[in-house]
Amino acid sequence: MWRDTKQKNRSNIAVNNNRLRLVVAVIFLLIGSVIYKLYSVQIGQFDMYTAMASSQHHIYSKLVPERGKIFFGERTQNGSEKLYPLATNKDFAEVFVVPLEITNPTVMAEKLYNFFDKPKLEAELKAKQATGTEVMVATSTREEIIAKYLKKTDKPGDPYEPLVSKLDGEELIKLYSYFSADATSTSSNPTVSPEDLELKLGQLVYKNNPDKDFSIPGLGFDLQPYRFYPENEIASQILGFVTYNDGEGQGQYGLEEFFNEELFGKYGSLKTEKGGAGSVMIVNDREYIKPDPGSDIVLTIDRNIESMACQKLKEAVEKHGASGGSVIVMNPKTGAIIAMCSVPDFNPNDYKNVKDISYYNNPAIFYQYEPGSVFKTVTMAISIDQGKISPATTYNDKGQIMIDGWPRPIKNSDFSTYGPHGVVDMTSVLDNSLNTGAIFAMNQVGSKVFSDYVKKFGFGEKTGIEIGSESAGNIDNLLKSKVREIDAATASFGQGLAVTPLQMLISYQVIANKGMMMKPYIVKTIIRPNGLQEETTPKQSGRIISEKTAATVSAMLVNVVEQGHAKKASIEGYYIGAKTGTAQIATVGGYSADQYIHTFIGIAPIEDPAFVMLTKIDRPKDVQYAEGSALPLWRDIADFILNYYAVAKTR
Repeated sequence: MWRDTKQKNRSNIAVNNNRLRLVVAVIFLLIGSVIYKLYSVQIGQFDMYTAMASSQHHIYSKLVPERGKIFFGERTQNGSEKLYPLATNKDFAEVFVVPLEITNPTVMAEKLYNFFDKPKLEAELKAKQATGTEVMVATSTREEIIAKYLKKTDKPGDPYEPLVSKLDGEELIKLYSYFSADATSTSSNPTVSPEDLELKLGQLVYKNNPDKDFSIPGLGFDLQPYRFYPENEIASQILGFVTYNDGEGQGQYGLEEFFNEELFGKYGSLKTEKGGAGSVMIVNDREYIKPDPGSDIVLTIDRNIESMACQKLKEAVEKHGASGGSVIVMNPKTGAIIAMCSVPDFNPNDYKNVKDISYYNNPAIFYQYEPGSVFKTVTMAISIDQGKISPATTYNDKGQIMIDGWPRPIKNSDFSTYGPHGVVDMTSVLDNSLNTGAIFAMNQVGSKVFSDYVKKFGFGEKTGIEIGSESAGNIDNLLKSKVREIDAATASFGQGLAVTPLQMLISYQVIANKGMMMKPYIVKTIIRPNGLQEETTPKQSGRIISEKTAATVSAMLVNVVEQGHAKKASIEGYYIGAKTGTAQIATVGGYSADQYIHTFIGIAPIEDPAFVMLTKIDRPKDVQYAEGSALPLWRDIADFILNYYAVAKTR
């Protein structure tokens, strides 16, 4: 009995010890997990929980910097340069209605229509000399517009409905003046004149009492900074525009995109304490990092030349019923772009209302085309530089020529009216723009040497100008291991290869600059926020032809103006060298019989060039040759530039 009892007691003690060990083990595991959790929270995840705790007590705001400005200049009488903003920043009003304050939603809706929409519709009807049907459409539009306004104004209890974005300050003042009339009627007799009001520190106040705000029940606004282009369409395709997402401006197209990082600047920040109910408390130890404004950019573009060239280009395109055109003016000694514009263009202040988004592209560097006879100058320069021909070299022009492997003869542009020219020299080839003469000159060096020079002149490669969205052109036909005779022949007179207007201009820049190619640039200075100015230094891209060749070809170009197709380009007192180009537009399976691109490139004055300029007219309807469209445009602009620069006359 006793043994049994003793054994049972020992058994119970063992069981109790096992249970105790289990309890102790569980306790240790719990303590270990707590210690691990404390370590994880206090050390391993310290940064995360600190940030979470901070968010309970702090407000962090990212501060958007002021975007840098873009300038161009004009010469003053004392020889200095005065700068004008092409792209700057300006406060515009975001206008909204407050329905809970509106006593008569219908009257408010009609007055909004009368102010914003009625003048536009009346102008459209007047311009179209409206018929009865058009009047009915306009009436219908009026009712639809008022109904849309009414959906915003007739919302009892609603504190906010957006109305108009980006309203100019002057228009905002006119709006408030207009609504100062009786709010219960559609009367347009304001009780407060626009001249009595002004914007001050983001508020609309009385001029004679700036401490007194002027408000209209049911109407409100906030001022927001936007990109503003004071010159409207001028240089729009150089500039591009800025779009806004959550208040942050991002450059699109042109300089705005290419230099977006420099123009944007660097964010700042503000960290403040959060008070009760989420209110902001300004404390002494707040963390404030000032945003760095963007850098300013000064262009090589001359304001007066750009404005004049763009205006003349628009007039020429309209006169000839053309689909578009371009003008580029360059300093041949530095590569600086003096003017660059194309039409159709757009207003970057209102970029959304563009007929075709292709207008955003810069045709002077983006679109490539077959240049036609202006390329013959390049062909002559190549053959002369190789010593294979001189201006006096002759050949027998039969008016047309057959090329091996090609079924049809290549003819001169005047073959149907003039026929063969007989024995002529190379100067006459440029004077009369003979296709057969260009082929003759090319054949003297051979297709391989010819194609190597074409590439050396920069064709088929981007120029690297700092605008972005530049095309390289296309000379693939000349880059094959064995160039076809027909491809080399047509390329010699500017067909069968594609170039950009800027590339074509640079080939003449080489001639004007004694055979040395300059890298084109359009940014003269970048002004950093700290005041540091980074000046662009002109860069040589390399010698393309000898100085002697450049002088020889220059003299030949002068003869084209004196004796050839470019006589109308002459300007009294100056020697000018230039060449016309009339190129048929390539179509599927051949070339258009009645659509052309006209190009004219000239150097003035030839002995000490102040500029080299290209003018281009696309698909003119009333003239067939460049001497009737692109040439007169070139002369008008050139005459202005020579006078503006006060270039001394030498003849």
